[in-house]
Amino acid sequence: MPLKTSGRPEVRHVPASLMIAAFCGFLLIVYLVIESGAADVAHAMLVIGWWLAPITLFHFIPLVLSALSWRELLPLSTRPDVINIIWIRWIRESINSLLPVAGVGGDVASMRLVCLRGVPVAQAAASMVVDTTVGAATQVIFVLAGAGLLLMRSTEHGALRVALAVLIGTGVLSAAVAAFIMSQHRGLFAGSAKVAGWLLPKQWLSALAAGASAIDDAVVAGYRTGRPFLGANLLRLVGWVAGAWEIWLVMHALGQPLSIIDAIILESLSSGVRAAAFLIPGALGALEGSFIVFGALFGLPAETALAISLSKRVRELALGLPGLFVWHWIEGHALLRRSTSTTPASLGDGHRRSTLTRVLKLGGGR
Repeated sequence: MPLKTSGRPEVRHVPASLMIAAFCGFLLIVYLVIESGAADVAHAMLVIGWWLAPITLFHFIPLVLSALSWRELLPLSTRPDVINIIWIRWIRESINSLLPVAGVGGDVASMRLVCLRGVPVAQAAASMVVDTTVGAATQVIFVLAGAGLLLMRSTEHGALRVALAVLIGTGVLSAAVAAFIMSQHRGLFAGSAKVAGWLLPKQWLSALAAGASAIDDAVVAGYRTGRPFLGANLLRLVGWVAGAWEIWLVMHALGQPLSIIDAIILESLSSGVRAAAFLIPGALGALEGSFIVFGALFGLPAETALAISLSKRVRELALGLPGLFVWHWIEGHALLRRSTSTTPASLGDGHRRSTLTRVLKLGGGR
Protein backbone atom coordinates (compact mmCIF):
# COMPACT_ATOMS: atom_id res chain seq x y z
CA MET A 1 0.00 0.00 0.00
CA PRO A 2 1.57 3.32 -0.99
CA LEU A 3 2.46 5.77 1.71
CA LYS A 4 0.37 8.91 1.87
CA THR A 5 2.07 12.25 1.91
CA SER A 6 0.71 15.60 2.91
CA GLY A 7 1.88 17.23 -0.32
CA ARG A 8 3.60 20.00 1.58
CA PRO A 9 7.27 20.77 0.91
CA GLU A 10 9.78 19.67 3.49
CA VAL A 11 10.81 22.47 5.85
CA ARG A 12 14.54 22.64 6.45
CA HIS A 13 15.70 24.49 9.52
CA VAL A 14 18.90 26.48 9.78
CA PRO A 15 21.23 24.95 12.41
CA ALA A 16 21.01 26.83 15.70
CA SER A 17 24.80 27.04 15.93
CA LEU A 18 24.95 29.11 12.72
CA MET A 19 22.25 31.45 13.96
CA ILE A 20 24.08 31.92 17.27
CA ALA A 21 27.37 32.56 15.46
CA ALA A 22 25.69 35.14 13.21
CA PHE A 23 24.11 36.89 16.21
CA CYS A 24 27.41 36.97 18.11
CA GLY A 25 29.17 38.33 15.02
CA PHE A 26 26.56 41.08 14.71
CA LEU A 27 27.02 42.01 18.36
CA LEU A 28 30.77 42.19 17.80
CA ILE A 29 30.27 44.60 14.90
CA VAL A 30 28.06 46.81 17.09
CA TYR A 31 30.67 46.74 19.85
CA LEU A 32 33.50 47.64 17.45
CA VAL A 33 31.50 50.52 16.00
CA ILE A 34 30.71 51.90 19.46
CA GLU A 35 34.25 51.37 20.74
CA SER A 36 35.76 53.08 17.69
CA GLY A 37 33.37 56.00 17.98
CA ALA A 38 29.99 55.55 16.33
CA ALA A 39 29.93 59.20 15.24
CA ASP A 40 33.35 58.90 13.59
CA VAL A 41 32.34 55.71 11.78
CA ALA A 42 29.08 57.30 10.61
CA HIS A 43 31.01 60.36 9.41
CA ALA A 44 33.41 58.15 7.44
CA MET A 45 30.51 56.39 5.74
CA LEU A 46 28.91 59.73 4.91
CA VAL A 47 32.18 60.93 3.40
CA ILE A 48 32.25 57.85 1.15
CA GLY A 49 28.67 58.69 0.13
CA TRP A 50 27.97 58.25 -3.56
CA TRP A 51 31.33 56.48 -3.99
CA LEU A 52 29.55 53.37 -2.72
CA ALA A 53 27.94 53.01 -6.17
CA PRO A 54 31.17 52.66 -8.22
CA ILE A 55 32.75 50.62 -5.40
CA THR A 56 29.82 48.20 -5.58
CA LEU A 57 29.86 48.04 -9.38
CA PHE A 58 33.61 47.47 -9.41
CA HIS A 59 33.06 44.15 -7.62
CA PHE A 60 31.71 42.75 -10.88
CA ILE A 61 35.31 42.54 -12.12
CA PRO A 62 36.49 39.92 -9.56
CA LEU A 63 33.06 38.26 -9.80
CA VAL A 64 33.37 37.87 -13.59
CA LEU A 65 36.92 36.57 -13.26
CA SER A 66 35.86 33.91 -10.75
CA ALA A 67 32.91 32.97 -12.98
CA LEU A 68 35.18 32.56 -16.01
CA SER A 69 37.56 30.49 -13.88
CA TRP A 70 34.73 28.11 -12.99
CA ARG A 71 33.58 28.00 -16.62
CA GLU A 72 37.01 26.67 -17.68
CA LEU A 73 36.37 23.61 -15.50
CA LEU A 74 33.01 22.72 -17.09
CA PRO A 75 32.83 20.30 -20.06
CA LEU A 76 33.22 22.12 -23.36
CA SER A 77 30.31 20.32 -25.01
CA THR A 78 27.72 21.46 -22.44
CA ARG A 79 29.47 24.55 -21.05
CA PRO A 80 27.02 27.44 -20.45
CA ASP A 81 27.73 30.71 -22.23
CA VAL A 82 29.51 33.56 -20.46
CA ILE A 83 26.35 35.49 -19.52
CA ASN A 84 24.72 32.44 -17.93
CA ILE A 85 27.80 31.47 -15.95
CA ILE A 86 28.19 35.03 -14.64
CA TRP A 87 24.67 35.32 -13.27
CA ILE A 88 24.86 31.83 -11.78
CA ARG A 89 28.10 32.82 -10.07
CA TRP A 90 26.38 36.00 -8.86
CA ILE A 91 23.63 33.92 -7.24
CA ARG A 92 26.23 31.58 -5.73
CA GLU A 93 28.08 34.48 -4.12
CA SER A 94 24.83 36.08 -2.92
CA ILE A 95 23.79 32.92 -1.09
CA ASN A 96 27.19 32.36 0.49
CA SER A 97 27.47 36.01 1.57
CA LEU A 98 24.03 36.59 3.06
CA LEU A 99 22.63 33.23 4.17
CA PRO A 100 23.84 31.09 7.11
CA VAL A 101 25.00 28.20 4.91
CA ALA A 102 28.65 27.90 6.05
CA GLY A 103 29.90 29.06 2.65
CA VAL A 104 28.70 25.97 0.76
CA GLY A 105 24.97 26.49 0.21
CA GLY A 106 25.63 28.72 -2.76
CA ASP A 107 27.89 26.09 -4.29
CA VAL A 108 25.12 23.49 -4.17
CA ALA A 109 22.55 25.93 -5.57
CA SER A 110 24.82 26.97 -8.45
CA MET A 111 25.54 23.32 -9.25
CA ARG A 112 21.79 22.77 -9.61
CA LEU A 113 21.45 25.87 -11.81
CA VAL A 114 24.11 24.70 -14.28
CA CYS A 115 22.38 21.31 -14.37
CA LEU A 116 19.20 23.14 -15.44
CA ARG A 117 21.32 24.62 -18.25
CA GLY A 118 22.16 21.15 -19.59
CA VAL A 119 25.36 20.23 -17.76
CA PRO A 120 25.36 16.55 -16.60
CA VAL A 121 25.08 16.14 -12.83
CA ALA A 122 28.42 14.36 -12.46
CA GLN A 123 30.24 17.05 -14.45
CA ALA A 124 28.52 19.85 -12.56
CA ALA A 125 29.39 18.35 -9.18
CA ALA A 126 32.98 17.66 -10.23
CA SER A 127 33.48 21.20 -11.55
CA MET A 128 32.18 22.60 -8.26
CA VAL A 129 34.59 20.48 -6.22
CA VAL A 130 37.57 21.41 -8.38
CA ASP A 131 36.53 25.08 -8.47
CA THR A 132 36.33 25.16 -4.67
CA THR A 133 39.79 23.63 -4.49
CA VAL A 134 41.17 26.11 -7.02
CA GLY A 135 39.68 28.97 -5.02
CA ALA A 136 41.24 27.75 -1.77
CA ALA A 137 44.64 27.02 -3.31
CA THR A 138 44.91 30.38 -5.08
CA GLN A 139 43.74 32.14 -1.93
CA VAL A 140 46.62 30.53 -0.03
CA ILE A 141 49.01 31.92 -2.66
CA PHE A 142 47.36 35.35 -2.41
CA VAL A 143 47.59 35.44 1.39
CA LEU A 144 51.23 34.30 1.33
CA ALA A 145 51.98 37.03 -1.21
CA GLY A 146 50.36 39.56 1.10
CA ALA A 147 52.45 38.38 4.04
CA GLY A 148 55.59 38.61 1.91
CA LEU A 149 54.74 42.16 0.81
CA LEU A 150 54.12 43.08 4.46
CA LEU A 151 57.57 41.86 5.46
CA MET A 152 59.11 43.78 2.56
CA ARG A 153 57.26 46.92 3.62
CA SER A 154 58.08 46.83 7.33
CA THR A 155 60.22 44.86 9.77
CA GLU A 156 58.63 46.32 12.90
CA HIS A 157 57.70 43.96 15.70
CA GLY A 158 53.96 44.25 15.02
CA ALA A 159 54.36 43.44 11.33
CA LEU A 160 56.56 40.45 12.15
CA ARG A 161 53.99 39.07 14.59
CA VAL A 162 51.18 39.45 12.08
CA ALA A 163 53.26 37.84 9.33
CA LEU A 164 54.13 34.92 11.61
CA ALA A 165 50.48 34.37 12.54
CA VAL A 166 49.50 34.51 8.86
CA LEU A 167 52.19 32.00 7.92
CA ILE A 168 51.00 29.59 10.61
CA GLY A 169 47.39 29.97 9.50
CA THR A 170 48.18 29.50 5.82
CA GLY A 171 50.30 26.47 6.71
CA VAL A 172 47.28 24.86 8.35
CA LEU A 173 45.06 25.85 5.41
CA SER A 174 47.59 24.49 2.92
CA ALA A 175 47.64 21.15 4.74
CA ALA A 176 43.84 21.05 4.65
CA VAL A 177 43.77 21.83 0.92
CA ALA A 178 46.40 19.15 0.23
CA ALA A 179 44.40 16.59 2.23
CA PHE A 180 41.24 17.58 0.34
CA ILE A 181 42.96 17.13 -3.03
CA MET A 182 44.36 13.76 -1.95
CA SER A 183 40.92 12.57 -0.86
CA GLN A 184 39.49 13.61 -4.23
CA HIS A 185 42.03 11.46 -6.05
CA ARG A 186 41.28 8.51 -3.77
CA GLY A 187 37.53 8.39 -4.32
CA LEU A 188 36.00 11.05 -2.08
CA PHE A 189 32.45 10.51 -3.27
CA ALA A 190 32.70 6.73 -3.47
CA GLY A 191 33.88 6.64 0.13
CA SER A 192 31.08 8.99 1.17
CA ALA A 193 28.58 6.75 -0.65
CA LYS A 194 29.77 3.74 1.34
CA VAL A 195 29.21 5.59 4.58
CA ALA A 196 25.79 6.76 3.42
CA GLY A 197 24.98 3.19 2.36
CA TRP A 198 24.81 2.18 6.00
CA LEU A 199 21.82 4.48 6.44
CA LEU A 200 20.00 4.09 3.11
CA PRO A 201 17.85 1.25 1.71
CA LYS A 202 19.78 -1.46 -0.12
CA GLN A 203 17.93 -0.89 -3.39
CA TRP A 204 19.48 2.59 -3.58
CA LEU A 205 23.06 1.46 -3.12
CA SER A 206 23.87 0.51 -6.71
CA ALA A 207 22.60 3.78 -8.15
CA LEU A 208 24.35 5.75 -5.40
CA ALA A 209 27.65 3.96 -5.93
CA ALA A 210 27.50 4.42 -9.72
CA GLY A 211 26.78 8.13 -9.37
CA ALA A 212 29.56 8.61 -6.83
CA SER A 213 32.08 6.81 -9.03
CA ALA A 214 31.09 8.96 -12.02
CA ILE A 215 31.70 12.14 -9.99
CA ASP A 216 35.07 10.84 -8.74
CA ASP A 217 36.15 10.09 -12.32
CA ALA A 218 35.02 13.53 -13.46
CA VAL A 219 36.92 15.22 -10.60
CA VAL A 220 40.18 13.47 -11.48
CA ALA A 221 39.64 14.29 -15.17
CA GLY A 222 39.14 17.94 -14.22
CA TYR A 223 42.66 18.14 -12.80
CA ARG A 224 44.08 16.62 -15.99
CA THR A 225 42.62 19.04 -18.52
CA GLY A 226 45.94 20.88 -18.78
CA ARG A 227 45.50 24.38 -20.18
CA PRO A 228 41.88 24.89 -18.98
CA PHE A 229 42.89 23.93 -15.42
CA LEU A 230 45.89 26.29 -15.48
CA GLY A 231 43.69 29.02 -16.97
CA ALA A 232 41.17 28.57 -14.16
CA ASN A 233 43.91 29.02 -11.56
CA LEU A 234 45.29 32.12 -13.27
CA LEU A 235 41.86 33.76 -13.63
CA ARG A 236 41.05 33.06 -9.99
CA LEU A 237 44.35 34.48 -8.78
CA VAL A 238 43.87 37.64 -10.83
CA GLY A 239 40.38 37.89 -9.33
CA TRP A 240 41.81 37.84 -5.80
CA VAL A 241 44.21 40.65 -6.68
CA ALA A 242 41.47 42.68 -8.40
CA GLY A 243 39.49 42.70 -5.15
CA ALA A 244 42.18 44.90 -3.60
CA TRP A 245 41.10 47.79 -5.82
CA GLU A 246 37.87 48.01 -3.80
CA ILE A 247 39.93 48.98 -0.76
CA TRP A 248 41.91 51.44 -2.89
CA LEU A 249 38.67 53.07 -4.06
CA VAL A 250 37.32 53.35 -0.49
CA MET A 251 40.51 55.01 0.73
CA HIS A 252 40.45 57.37 -2.25
CA ALA A 253 36.85 58.30 -1.41
CA LEU A 254 37.89 59.01 2.21
CA GLY A 255 40.63 61.32 1.03
CA GLN A 256 43.32 59.07 2.51
CA PRO A 257 45.07 57.61 -0.55
CA LEU A 258 46.56 54.16 -0.06
CA SER A 259 49.06 52.57 -2.42
CA ILE A 260 47.85 49.57 -4.36
CA ILE A 261 50.53 47.42 -2.69
CA ASP A 262 49.18 48.32 0.75
CA ALA A 263 45.65 47.65 -0.51
CA ILE A 264 46.72 44.20 -1.72
CA ILE A 265 48.24 43.46 1.70
CA LEU A 266 45.05 44.50 3.49
CA GLU A 267 42.83 42.55 1.10
CA SER A 268 44.94 39.40 1.23
CA LEU A 269 45.21 39.28 5.01
CA SER A 270 41.53 40.06 5.58
CA SER A 271 40.48 37.44 3.00
CA GLY A 272 42.52 34.88 4.92
CA VAL A 273 40.65 35.75 8.12
CA ARG A 274 37.34 35.49 6.30
CA ALA A 275 38.27 32.06 4.97
CA ALA A 276 39.23 30.90 8.47
CA ALA A 277 35.90 32.18 9.85
CA PHE A 278 33.77 30.39 7.23
CA LEU A 279 31.54 28.86 9.91
CA ILE A 280 30.43 32.35 10.98
CA PRO A 281 27.78 33.56 8.50
CA GLY A 282 29.34 36.33 6.44
CA ALA A 283 32.33 36.31 8.83
CA LEU A 284 30.37 38.88 10.84
CA GLY A 285 32.67 40.57 13.32
CA ALA A 286 35.75 38.64 12.23
CA LEU A 287 36.15 40.70 9.06
CA GLU A 288 35.67 43.97 10.91
CA GLY A 289 38.17 43.00 13.59
CA SER A 290 40.74 41.96 10.99
CA PHE A 291 40.56 45.34 9.25
CA ILE A 292 41.11 47.14 12.55
CA VAL A 293 44.12 44.98 13.42
CA PHE A 294 45.72 44.99 9.98
CA GLY A 295 44.81 48.62 9.28
CA ALA A 296 46.73 49.66 12.39
CA LEU A 297 49.92 48.42 10.67
CA PHE A 298 49.41 51.19 8.10
CA GLY A 299 48.44 53.82 10.64
CA LEU A 300 44.74 53.68 9.79
CA PRO A 301 42.38 54.82 12.58
CA ALA A 302 39.84 52.24 13.75
CA GLU A 303 36.93 54.22 12.29
CA THR A 304 38.60 54.25 8.87
CA ALA A 305 39.24 50.51 9.01
CA LEU A 306 35.60 49.94 9.95
CA ALA A 307 34.47 52.15 7.06
CA ILE A 308 36.37 49.86 4.67
CA SER A 309 34.67 46.82 6.15
CA LEU A 310 31.21 48.39 6.22
CA SER A 311 31.56 49.45 2.58
CA LYS A 312 32.06 45.76 1.77
CA ARG A 313 28.91 44.94 3.76
CA VAL A 314 26.96 47.54 1.79
CA ARG A 315 28.24 46.03 -1.45
CA GLU A 316 27.25 42.52 -0.32
CA LEU A 317 23.71 43.71 0.44
CA ALA A 318 23.42 45.77 -2.75
CA LEU A 319 24.43 42.83 -4.95
CA GLY A 320 23.31 39.94 -2.75
CA LEU A 321 19.67 40.82 -2.11
CA PRO A 322 18.78 41.02 -5.83
CA GLY A 323 20.75 37.78 -6.32
CA LEU A 324 18.63 36.01 -3.70
CA PHE A 325 15.46 37.36 -5.31
CA VAL A 326 16.50 36.06 -8.75
CA TRP A 327 17.41 32.67 -7.26
CA HIS A 328 13.99 32.28 -5.60
CA TRP A 329 12.27 33.39 -8.81
CA ILE A 330 14.15 30.75 -10.86
CA GLU A 331 13.50 27.99 -8.34
CA GLY A 332 9.85 28.96 -8.08
CA HIS A 333 9.39 28.73 -11.84
CA ALA A 334 11.22 25.38 -11.94
CA LEU A 335 8.93 24.04 -9.22
CA LEU A 336 5.88 25.34 -11.08
CA ARG A 337 6.96 23.63 -14.31
CA ARG A 338 7.43 20.32 -12.49
CA SER A 339 4.03 20.54 -10.82
CA THR A 340 2.21 21.38 -14.06
CA SER A 341 3.97 18.62 -16.00
CA THR A 342 2.74 16.03 -13.49
CA THR A 343 -1.03 16.24 -13.92
CA PRO A 344 -3.54 14.11 -11.99
CA ALA A 345 -4.48 12.35 -15.23
CA SER A 346 -0.92 11.32 -15.94
CA LEU A 347 -0.52 10.14 -12.36
CA GLY A 348 -3.66 8.06 -12.71
CA ASP A 349 -2.45 6.52 -15.96
CA GLY A 350 0.89 5.64 -14.37
CA HIS A 351 -0.85 4.08 -11.40
CA ARG A 352 -3.13 2.02 -13.66
CA ARG A 353 -0.16 0.83 -15.73
CA SER A 354 1.81 -0.20 -12.64
CA THR A 355 -1.26 -1.98 -11.23
CA LEU A 356 -1.77 -3.88 -14.51
CA THR A 357 1.88 -4.93 -14.50
CA ARG A 358 1.57 -6.32 -10.96
CA VAL A 359 -1.62 -8.25 -11.91
CA LEU A 360 0.10 -9.81 -14.93
CA LYS A 361 3.06 -10.88 -12.83
CA LEU A 362 0.82 -12.43 -10.18
CA GLY A 363 -1.22 -14.23 -12.82
CA GLY A 364 1.83 -15.56 -14.63
CA GLY A 365 1.32 -13.34 -17.65
CA ARG A 366 4.32 -12.57 -19.88
